[in-house]
Amino acid sequence: MTHPTGPDRATSLLDRIVALGDSPQDSEEQTSAQHFLVYMGLLMSCGGLIWGFISLAYDLYAPAIIPLGYVVLTSINFSYFRFTKNFEVSRFVQVLLSMLLPFLFQWSLGGFVPSGAVMLWALIALAGSLTFQDARLGARWLAAFLILTVFSGLIDAPLQRQAIEVAAQATTLFFVLNISVITTIVFVLIAYLLAKRDEARAKVAEMSSILKQMFGRYLSTEVMNSLIENPSGLELGGKRSQVTIMMTDLRGFTALSERLEPEQVVQLLNSYFEIMVDLVLKHNGTINEFIGDSLLVIFGAPHPMEDRAERAVACAIEMQNAMVEVNERNRANGLPELGMGIGLNEAEVVVGNIGSSKRSKYAVVGNGVNMTSRIESYTVGGQILASHSVVDQVGDILSIDSQRDVRPKGAEATFRVFGVAGISGRFNLSLLQGAQAPTDLEQRVSVWYSLIEGKDVAESERRGTILRLSRRGAEVDLAEPIDVWTNIQLSLGEVDDQLSARVFYSKVLEKTSTAEHTYWVSFTSMPSDVSAYLQACIQYACATPANSSTGGDLGPQK
Repeated sequence: MTHPTGPDRATSLLDRIVALGDSPQDSEEQTSAQHFLVYMGLLMSCGGLIWGFISLAYDLYAPAIIPLGYVVLTSINFSYFRFTKNFEVSRFVQVLLSMLLPFLFQWSLGGFVPSGAVMLWALIALAGSLTFQDARLGARWLAAFLILTVFSGLIDAPLQRQAIEVAAQATTLFFVLNISVITTIVFVLIAYLLAKRDEARAKVAEMSSILKQMFGRYLSTEVMNSLIENPSGLELGGKRSQVTIMMTDLRGFTALSERLEPEQVVQLLNSYFEIMVDLVLKHNGTINEFIGDSLLVIFGAPHPMEDRAERAVACAIEMQNAMVEVNERNRANGLPELGMGIGLNEAEVVVGNIGSSKRSKYAVVGNGVNMTSRIESYTVGGQILASHSVVDQVGDILSIDSQRDVRPKGAEATFRVFGVAGISGRFNLSLLQGAQAPTDLEQRVSVWYSLIEGKDVAESERRGTILRLSRRGAEVDLAEPIDVWTNIQLSLGEVDDQLSARVFYSKVLEKTSTAEHTYWVSFTSMPSDVSAYLQACIQYACATPANSSTGGDLGPQK
């Protein structure tokens, strides 16, 4: 067992004395003021003892009562403070004692010169009072100090005529003591205040760091820094801004999450977002919201950005290419692969704080957001679709590999979407070509399919046939004509019951024959055992590679 040393015991005792009036409900600011008052009283009491014993040594018995009385009265006042916790009363009494008694001591010694201007001790009380009360009260103590000083000047001549005879060396000693001891006490008190200031700054910096770490998970760095620099940005409301909006979504994630444990879903999303968020921040995008497995990102707010559309396109390309790394991690952790679609749109929206005075969020509102979501809904895994406004904003450096007119449900007119392949200029990026050429199947694969309307799967099932197959898509012959962009649910036919019960999903991208109901579909979600079965069909069913110009994911091009 380690026993405390002498200095440690002294420090512990001093800490207990200084904290004699502390209460659990006291604020940090109030506690610091209380501690400063006690420190001031203790230091001036040490000066009072010195003055008292020196006065006794020079046979100045009556004047010695004043500094020694200060020590006794300070002890009584602090005892009162300890038991009542009444800081206001103790503060007033202590400042009054520290202000008045030095003047009384000076008058008892015969004025300014015989006492060595001992009234200067009252300056400690005056300066100290400003640290634990407001300037208005401090001004009152200043007025009291000036009145006492002027009064001392007026009565100094009569006092000197009636002064107690003091040896010349004693007067010199008084001056030396007053200057040196007062300077030391002021230095110690200022050092204490500076230490407390540095401690407060360190706490503020630590709290600021913690808050940035906490809110950095919910706000983008740009929004957080904007609010720190301009707190008025916390007020409800918004302003019109021209921005480029990005919406991402994992294809078939809802069906995928139903097959996984909740912990696996969280692990899958965290691994995916870890990479995607870094890329968004790299291109100065503002993450507006996480919506399940989706990301809503804006470029050009809260700070204007001239090259916002270029940055959004470059960011989208890097995000799609980074899915290779995401899926490598997933395979290493025994998790399924993911496919992501990205929609881009340039629009004027309202950006700002939306909600109530108690709870709000930094959000982007406007038809442009809805349009971005609609564009994204037409994507398949690995694809980036952009609006005409984005294409116009980026200009000739944008590489387009496809374009189609679409008309979403409820829309009054069609609009055109463009498949992004790359961007030149300073970014010089292109989508990685990871698609597999489709394979003709000599032994066709039988499937059952149901159409999906919104989030509802039709109850009726129809039979279809897979004619050609790639890792990420297939050409299928269906029993009826259906619209392009329709989502369908599929299951394998003519397989064992366990495998036939496994459903997978796809999106219709293009009609491949004018005479028949054949379409190219892109797989959006597929269980691992179904994927293994289809890959086996490609590898071992005596198939011949097709000489189509398609990339497998977008379907055959006409």
